[in-house]
Amino acid sequence: MMLIRPPYEEAGMLRLLSSPRQLCNGLTRRELLEAGGTSLLGLSLPHLLQADAVRASEATSTAATKMPDGFGQAKRCIILFLYGSPSQMETVDMKPEAPVEIRGTMKPIPSVVPGLDVCEHLPNMARMMDRVGVLRSIHHEYPIHGVAHAMTGTPVIDVNMELSPNDPKHHPYFGSAVEYIDRQRRGGMSPFPQNVALPFPFSSQRTGEVHRAGPYAAYLGSAYNPVWTEFEGRADRSVYKTLGARREEIFDPYVGCTSDAYFRMASTSLPAELTLDRLDRRRSLLQQIDVARRDLDQSLGGRSLSTFQQMAHSLIQSPAVVSALDVRQESQETRELYGMTLFGQSCLAARRMLDAGTRLVSVFWDEYGLAGDAWDTHWNHFPRMVDQLLPGLDKAFSGLVLDLDRRGQLDDTLVVCISEHGRTPKIAGVEGGGRDHWSQAYSALFAGGGIACGRVVGATDKHAGEVVSNPVGPKDVLATMYHLLGIEPHIFLPDRTGRPIPLVPETSRVITELLA
Repeated sequence: MMLIRPPYEEAGMLRLLSSPRQLCNGLTRRELLEAGGTSLLGLSLPHLLQADAVRASEATSTAATKMPDGFGQAKRCIILFLYGSPSQMETVDMKPEAPVEIRGTMKPIPSVVPGLDVCEHLPNMARMMDRVGVLRSIHHEYPIHGVAHAMTGTPVIDVNMELSPNDPKHHPYFGSAVEYIDRQRRGGMSPFPQNVALPFPFSSQRTGEVHRAGPYAAYLGSAYNPVWTEFEGRADRSVYKTLGARREEIFDPYVGCTSDAYFRMASTSLPAELTLDRLDRRRSLLQQIDVARRDLDQSLGGRSLSTFQQMAHSLIQSPAVVSALDVRQESQETRELYGMTLFGQSCLAARRMLDAGTRLVSVFWDEYGLAGDAWDTHWNHFPRMVDQLLPGLDKAFSGLVLDLDRRGQLDDTLVVCISEHGRTPKIAGVEGGGRDHWSQAYSALFAGGGIACGRVVGATDKHAGEVVSNPVGPKDVLATMYHLLGIEPHIFLPDRTGRPIPLVPETSRVITELLA
């Protein structure tokens, strides 16, 4: 949508030419933009939410019935992001009747849901798919890696943006936007971290110095970045990894980790020479400086710095955070349910963080050792799927959903397992086979929090290469996630200048077919 200045103004208010689309509570997108246009620096989310609340209180019952089902049913959320992108063909959209150069060597097995087959290397998932919703028809225009396009409202992406976390064109990560909106609603930050990411800072364990974009707060400011953990543990298994002509044996905790593994916040371990008394004195000094710099604190950057300092001190001194991240406190049976891998134990830590009070946790299956790793299977596709990838996913995803279910927490906890795109239907003729990037059709998994159990939404053609039924985009997925978490997806966030930016593009829709 373009902001157009017409040749007139009414009562000092900037009038905008745009479609008069009405939100579920009766507030139109045009009215929101006009509210923001009254001051180039003036639109803040509190104003938006206040207007939203007023309109909601005046909404008629007819307007209320327009809201899709499930709004706000999920009180918490766990995002499982499989960086590099798994193949739809070797997970939940297998095509056994396709030629071997398409279908590959793996065979389907029936799940507990009639007509829903999964890969033979996902036996645990096969037994619990009656608790899962499968979306087989995601597609978009950008077959490049990028948490940024999959998990933010940015409408376009390119390679330069994907490799530049600080590019000003980025939009806030899903978890950052949720936390920002929640803070505005509650009138301040929570005493416990609400937007946590595991197992370590994104793209920090791969070769090379380039960090990838995506899981950051962008124009909302660094105070809304996810709070990252660090992994404390050792790999107990190795795999051979390939990057071009390089082939290396790497001990990879995603394949297997020792039982003494746990997690900590990057700031929860004090340097040996820094006692709590000295920490408190430093904090007192910072508070004195802050008093002298109130003007700075009124700016977005100042507020972000102040909030970040509060959070850092809180985490350093919080036994609750330390305890929640210590998965060693769980029984060995429970740990084995998730799998003794980095991804499995990260999912267990995510559940423990929700138990302790966190609203949203993101678990990344990230590159480890070499670039082009994780689920980016250009080389040795089939050996890696069998030895490195599918077994860990099978245990972790099934374990998380089953554990939440047996604890009575699944109904109000949304679990989303997603990636940035899929893999090519045709197998590349490289050693071990290869599937390249493919964004024209791929799948995602959902459970709990308002999702219909055992439902398959969308379909692809006979080669899993094109969507033939119920096409949706990643922004529709985000709109659905916001909706289930009780956030109207068509609100606006203020950028650094106060300009209103859509949370997701106007054309995005809630995927009602996925909802219970």
